[in-house]
Amino acid sequence: MPPGMQAASLNFITNGSPMVSSGQRRKILVTGGAGYIGSHVVKALIEQGEDVVVFDNLSTGFAWSVADAELVVGDLADRGALNDLFGRHQFEAVLHFAANIWVGESVRKPAKYYRNNVANALNLFELASDHDVAHLIFSSTAAVYGQPDVSLLNETLPSAPINPYGASKTMAERLLTDIAATSSMTFAILRYFNVAGADPESRIGEATPFNNHLVKIALETALGLRESMAINGTDYPTEDGTCIRDYIHVEDLAAAHVAALQHLRQGHPSTVCNCGYGHGHSVREVIDVAKEITGVDFEVREGPRRPGDPAELVADNTKIRSLFSWQPRYDDLRMIVDTAWRWERVLFDRRTSRDDAFDLRQSA
Repeated sequence: MPPGMQAASLNFITNGSPMVSSGQRRKILVTGGAGYIGSHVVKALIEQGEDVVVFDNLSTGFAWSVADAELVVGDLADRGALNDLFGRHQFEAVLHFAANIWVGESVRKPAKYYRNNVANALNLFELASDHDVAHLIFSSTAAVYGQPDVSLLNETLPSAPINPYGASKTMAERLLTDIAATSSMTFAILRYFNVAGADPESRIGEATPFNNHLVKIALETALGLRESMAINGTDYPTEDGTCIRDYIHVEDLAAAHVAALQHLRQGHPSTVCNCGYGHGHSVREVIDVAKEITGVDFEVREGPRRPGDPAELVADNTKIRSLFSWQPRYDDLRMIVDTAWRWERVLFDRRTSRDDAFDLRQSA
């Protein structure tokens, strides 16, 4: 274990006021709940007293990350298994995270993204409607906006994706909207900006291999898992020449999902909301904070721009704050990087100790 780091327990502690009493609970299905964002939402739901079932094929998720939730290993492409799952449980709500998310891969393998993010989402949405699920919360992305002419993005902007990943999420949004219109099911579509950070107690965090998220890349470089990292473009019309993005802590994003569920339970209509802080940080700024937090002056190379990277993308979060009374608790870049760094050190220790209870192998 790296110096100064305590091993984290993998058992979650339930705290806070439950959203519903045990006598009133109906189960909640979380697809992709063993992944990075999904597992943090599962934790948040359990802490609120919810009864959670996770459905995940473990292609990029891990069984240890779901804690006390019931884990059903399966694939959304298996409509029969999914129908059986709905038949065994009376789900009040579905939170859908299971998806492929890498923009570059979506360009190389578009069929994979349309099959998983669209066709499999259709299976889920249709069965949720058929089985009288009351509420559905969909994990979407700012990539649906494409390359808008404005830097502060609100939900009234048209969808104009520029890659198969963004297009697949746009299609899934439309599928959900149309299917919900034929039933009493209400939904919340949450469009994420740049998610980072980890559980403050280092119980869970981002463990997906071959990762291209900036904060994780920087911290893996600090740990020596990468020889160096690159800045893609230093000539943007920003203060330091690098791209600016809106980084949101995964714990605040999880809280937004809990708030969205409460909002729908209160009888409000379906909605679409951005999930971000309303301000951004440049690539250089993130790297500088990572070096400061880790104490490692790792190598950073400068490269050309990547095609399709806008100079600045920031969420207008007026709507989510107003509708859900959502108040971020971790809106601080240093806190985001610090929680991610503490998690990366736990992850590093688990890898090197080969802890069988913390299996990091993927099931493909």
